[in-house]
Amino acid sequence: MTSSAGADGQQAWPELSRSTLRDLERASGDLAASSVSEMERRLPWFRRMPADQRASVLLLIQNGVAGFVSWLDDPRQAIKLTAEAFRSAPKDISRWVSLRQTVELVRIALELFEQQLPRLAADDEERARLTEGVLRYGREIAFSAATSYAAAAEARGAWDARLEALVVDGIVRGDAEESLLSRSSALGWDPAAEATVLVGNPPSDDPPAVVYEVRSRAARSGRPVLLSVQGSRLVVVLGGETDEGDVLGKIAEAFGDGAVVAGPTVASLAEAHRSASDALSGLRAVVGWPTAPRPVRSLDLLPERALAGDPEAEWQLVDRIARPLEEASGALLETVDTFLEVGGVLETCARKLFVHPNTVRYRLRRVTELTGRNAHDARDALVLRIALSVGRLAKARGLW
Repeated sequence: MTSSAGADGQQAWPELSRSTLRDLERASGDLAASSVSEMERRLPWFRRMPADQRASVLLLIQNGVAGFVSWLDDPRQAIKLTAEAFRSAPKDISRWVSLRQTVELVRIALELFEQQLPRLAADDEERARLTEGVLRYGREIAFSAATSYAAAAEARGAWDARLEALVVDGIVRGDAEESLLSRSSALGWDPAAEATVLVGNPPSDDPPAVVYEVRSRAARSGRPVLLSVQGSRLVVVLGGETDEGDVLGKIAEAFGDGAVVAGPTVASLAEAHRSASDALSGLRAVVGWPTAPRPVRSLDLLPERALAGDPEAEWQLVDRIARPLEEASGALLETVDTFLEVGGVLETCARKLFVHPNTVRYRLRRVTELTGRNAHDARDALVLRIALSVGRLAKARGLW
């Protein structure tokens, strides 16, 4: 057995005899088959894999053993051979074998190599060479696996980001329900989960920073999100209920300066286009309410949206306020009209209506029950006044 000096002046490993290398090549098939058998014995999840997937693992191990033998013959090819032996595997198996599981497979194969390969050595020097070679080659395989999985994860992350942007864009545009549900399912979104769309300014010009900010806050609230930066606008689709805690306020903190408008919470992602449409309408109109809270519901911006020419907002004012008051008994419409006209002075309103002040109080409570608006509140009084005006204009045009 001879040794030779390497190019860097250090002592190179002793070369293996040609007969030992031939024995290693002949044993490669048995080593791969024995490795798979050991994996089936020790790993329950591996036994449950389909036969074609186990065959892919067997092919991977055979390539690895062949690369090991070539590397022993010429250690200068270590990096190239390990990369070629393993790089193609994650493209095929990374979808059904995790990195942790891959590490388990590699460890079992290397343990078997450590046990069986030294038996093929011609003497103690070759045996030491083979033992150390298994350890060093295993390290190269581990680095190659980690690099390959990292690249696969990065590619999947980029694809998921593009798919997520397509889903959010589709919600904003009101695309067909089937395409949205299939794409969102690929992202792990529960199609039956409630959805709320929030719109506002992004916190920065760095998309990864925006994604991190939104996702971290959503994760702390235990809610799924889909998001997309569309020019100077950030659109976030929040999953789950919004009544518990201040979940909307926490997500709104991830937006940049300026108003944040939340559309109505809808029953599922298939209806999220309605939430997005109302939220975007509110974002265009929120400038008319400088002291609006953050976030503000699009429903609370109905007066500004109607004044900005949103027909949906006009219809909601009619449907939620004007029509119920007109159809109600007990002179509720006349009472709220008069109350607003006299500037919210209860006694003056009662005198104009020739009723007791307590009657006015009772009727205004009924107005609140029917519309959710309290005429004593300045903001609600504005909503009531504009709703009644919009209702009369719509009725004059024969719209209801």
